[in-house]
Amino acid sequence: MSVTPQQLRDFLNAYEEAVAVEVTEVKGSTPREAGAWMVVAADKTIGTIGGGQLEFRAIDRARAMLGQKEQVAALDIPLGPEIGQCCGGMVSIALTLIDAERAQMLRVKAEREYMARTHVYVFGAGHVGNALGQALAHLPLRTLLADNRAEEIAKVPPGVEKAHVAVQEGLVRDAPVGSAFVVMTHDHGLDFLIAAEALSRGDAAYVGMIGSKTKRATFKSWLTDMGFDARLIDKLVLPIGGADVKDKRPEIIAALTAAEIVRAIDGFGTKHK
Repeated sequence: MSVTPQQLRDFLNAYEEAVAVEVTEVKGSTPREAGAWMVVAADKTIGTIGGGQLEFRAIDRARAMLGQKEQVAALDIPLGPEIGQCCGGMVSIALTLIDAERAQMLRVKAEREYMARTHVYVFGAGHVGNALGQALAHLPLRTLLADNRAEEIAKVPPGVEKAHVAVQEGLVRDAPVGSAFVVMTHDHGLDFLIAAEALSRGDAAYVGMIGSKTKRATFKSWLTDMGFDARLIDKLVLPIGGADVKDKRPEIIAALTAAEIVRAIDGFGTKHK
């Protein structure tokens, strides 16, 4: 799991004794990259360094440190058949008992990682918007669910960041480069305004809109009528989630769209390295 600053603060407040576990070096094929980390307490963990026997051994060693009051330890783990994890690489791990200084270092690390997350803006807190917000909330992204209807924002499930915003296009203008935008408001005219704003930026990782082929054709005509370059529509994903799965339940659309967004963000990052 990806750790938010608040989750880390809550964990460290709950456990007086814990061990920071960090991947310091990797060689060959490995589950995670150098810098991946987790925190281990006597009966709970937060974060991950890749799972499987690799993580099991790191957790076991961290808990042994807690029992023996060790300050530091290190592991070099070959990922071969002997541990039942056949990646074929080598992982070096540093384990450190957390004191006040280490706790602050971890908080800073979590904050930096969180601030570096790609922003995803979901416009429209209806059934699909709420389902998508919940799906994205589990991913290492900064997701905001926005709507201009106070009564709908009030229904957004706990754990999903939300905003009651009158002029939603303003969020698009202020978004960082490489952000993703998903448009599914209660009004086609508002959908078109938000999508046009996002497409006109030219630096979005993803712009998607819920709808049909007819809505796509209508939006293309709207772009022309409003003085936009109609070719902007070539960068629009509509319908979102693809057309190969016919199940239109909100949770299904949300799952397919979340996967689509992740692929687009990864592709954008690869192109702009």
